[in-house]
Amino acid sequence: MSLYIGREASKLWKRFCAEITAEIDLLAKYWKYILGGLICQYIHGLAARGVHYLHRPGPMLQDAGFFLLPELGQDKAYISESVFTIIFLSFVLWTFHPFVLKSKKIYTVLIWCRVLAFLVACQILRIITFYSTQLPGPNYHCREGSKLARLPRPDSAIEVLLINFPRGVLYGCGDLIFSSHMIFSLVFVRTYHKYGTQNFMKYFAWLTVVIQSLLIVASRKHYTVDIIVAWYTVNLVVFFVDKKLPELPDRSKTAPFLPMAKDNINRTKLNNHVQLNGNSADSSTDWVVDTGINGVGV
Repeated sequence: MSLYIGREASKLWKRFCAEITAEIDLLAKYWKYILGGLICQYIHGLAARGVHYLHRPGPMLQDAGFFLLPELGQDKAYISESVFTIIFLSFVLWTFHPFVLKSKKIYTVLIWCRVLAFLVACQILRIITFYSTQLPGPNYHCREGSKLARLPRPDSAIEVLLINFPRGVLYGCGDLIFSSHMIFSLVFVRTYHKYGTQNFMKYFAWLTVVIQSLLIVASRKHYTVDIIVAWYTVNLVVFFVDKKLPELPDRSKTAPFLPMAKDNINRTKLNNHVQLNGNSADSSTDWVVDTGINGVGV
């Protein structure tokens, strides 16, 4: 048993090291796209911080979702954030699964280049939208009488540039149309729907995003229009941007994998058989083909 565990651990380590080498090569080639996407994430946060200075609290707007969905209350507002955190972390972990699993369909660097392109396109539209018109925020800390509803005039540019993370993100006001949480969730789920392999998880992911949409409205973090606009805007943006990007290579069909233990045993048996018949073991290599995990010869 210990020998088997040691052999499997050795395979996992070799696979991990091989994946690190491949991903580093890709990162060296595409690092500008990754860095540009991360910088745009900061710019998006900076824009959301800036619109908070412009926010003016007022009476909540009439909203169909507020009539249909009972208010969760301030003590249960964490539920929607918890669901979003699960979606976010689950997707991040999935994008790194090629480092440990045998079935590899994606490259981590390439999938994140694609995801960041979708996020940046959606966030640019979002910034334009919420700076065009500032609506009174429905969230508890954005209502009239709350000290967090308006930000005091900044004493320096540094105060604005630091964006007070994460408090500035959690307690922002004014960046309503359309929901940033829905941008991330829909981009993640659409990406998994295209490149994931488990159909059950695809259906479950879409169901989770629908539940999250309802929870965001029920917790009064956004108006219903913020959610509806996010649903059709993000899906349309991803649809059109995806057509402009080069398709990812499907590693499950083209990439070689480490030979399985069974294949190594068959090779040893064949070599022993050749030696017993008086031929050189090296001459048998012309007839032996390692079979990858999906049956692709390497």
